Amino acid sequence: MCLALPALVTELLPDDMAKVELGGVSKPVSLALVAGVQPGDYVIVHVGYALTRLDPEEAAKTLALFAEMGQLAESA
Repeated sequence: MCLALPALVTELLPDDMAKVELGGVSKPVSLALVAGVQPGDYVIVHVGYALTRLDPEEAAKTLALFAEMGQLAESA
């Protein structure tokens, strides 16, 4: 099973790379597959690659669902 998560682009780096933040964790990812990404954009990240840009509202909904799933798992 594969999982791709929305992450906030916080900084553009050299060589088609960017720093993204998700849940308080920052990591570098490749932007080689997505054009026109800017800091403040949300991207879908899978195994170190940004796959596409994502609407901020959709990103917020998706992140809220993941947070809810984590809360459900903790209470089980």
